[in-house]
Amino acid sequence: MAKPKLKEHIINSEWCKGCGICVHFCPKNVLELDQEDKVFAARRSDCIACQLCELRCPDLAIEVTKE
Repeated sequence: MAKPKLKEHIINSEWCKGCGICVHFCPKNVLELDQEDKVFAARRSDCIACQLCELRCPDLAIEVTKE
């Protein structure tokens, strides 16, 4: 079975409260918090589309879509 490939991160900044849970659980350190404590994909090319960020986000602010 082929590995899933990332299509995009859909991040709703209005819903993000900057808790950092997604940043902590990302195994590839793809996500970071910006100066306003909102999550963004800093290293998108490193993403393995595991969806841990999406599953752990308490505010449902992240969606990971796959190709």
